[in-house]
Amino acid sequence: MIRACSIARLSSSLPAYRRQVPDSGDNGLYDSDYTLCGVLEVKVRQRLAVACIVLIVTLLLAGSALTQGSPDWTEPFPPFRIAGNLYYVGTKGLANYLITTPQGNILINSDLESNVPMIRASIEKLGFKFKDTKVLVISHAHWDHDAGSAKIKEMTGASYMVMDGDVPVVESGGKIDFQYGSNRDFLYPPTKVDRVLHDGDEVRLGGAVLVAHLTPGHTRGCTTWTMRVAEGGKTYDVVIVGSPNVNPGYKLVNNKNYPQIAADYERMWSVLKSLPCDIFLGAHGGYFGLEEKYALLRDGAANPFIDPSGYMKFVTQKEQAFRTEFEKQKLAGE
Repeated sequence: MIRACSIARLSSSLPAYRRQVPDSGDNGLYDSDYTLCGVLEVKVRQRLAVACIVLIVTLLLAGSALTQGSPDWTEPFPPFRIAGNLYYVGTKGLANYLITTPQGNILINSDLESNVPMIRASIEKLGFKFKDTKVLVISHAHWDHDAGSAKIKEMTGASYMVMDGDVPVVESGGKIDFQYGSNRDFLYPPTKVDRVLHDGDEVRLGGAVLVAHLTPGHTRGCTTWTMRVAEGGKTYDVVIVGSPNVNPGYKLVNNKNYPQIAADYERMWSVLKSLPCDIFLGAHGGYFGLEEKYALLRDGAANPFIDPSGYMKFVTQKEQAFRTEFEKQKLAGE
């Protein structure tokens, strides 16, 4: 690229030429001196200005897309019974689960603030009362799974229970998240946690038992939930995966904000591979093929959500993706 200062120095050595250009005052013509270098300088500046505008627009659009997330996060999805007393009440992309009991209900994930009315509508469409939500838990402290918690607590009076590693993030409204805390677009209303959970803790209500398994890495307190449901005279092990994803921008090597992140992912793989699983679910519908399996769900047919092999395949694929990214970052740091 020709620098502007170089152009200026060249201009003095280039011959001037004269041309007639329109005069805006009297619609006549006047003579103006130009140098070739001067013309080049103007063109270079114009192109730089255009390039800067394009770059700014591109960055704004990218940031907007990231903030808004996937369109299916806010796309309604029919609520339905998965098995036993376990129901799906989420959107197409963001998963919410309702566990019903005679003493009230447990809701897993609150999602975006704007999704709360859809969650309520899904629960009521199934014939249950939203205000009967007695316990609220989450998969992990990211805004797409917990931003609506304050609103749900206010509307239902539910007791909010969160894994210890995610409590500070939840109660700060995302401000101390290791990856997104400095981005205001990922913040949400701070929410008081009523019960701090630890690895292996049980959440009990009306005969239902949820077990909280710490599966860290994606967040420090990322939680995979397990429970057992009865269906057709059989009992099934349910696994609701928190998140095994390595998000774009995650530093697995020399992460000052989360030094043990790689070790925590390793712990997660060990835990996920140890869990008995019949019914495979997760924090996002895409984890377990929500759309495809829902289309196969009909009376008298085998329950498509009973998918132990799909669970192991998913865990294996996500672990391999982690190891590929980890090796890539280690090589880049050498």
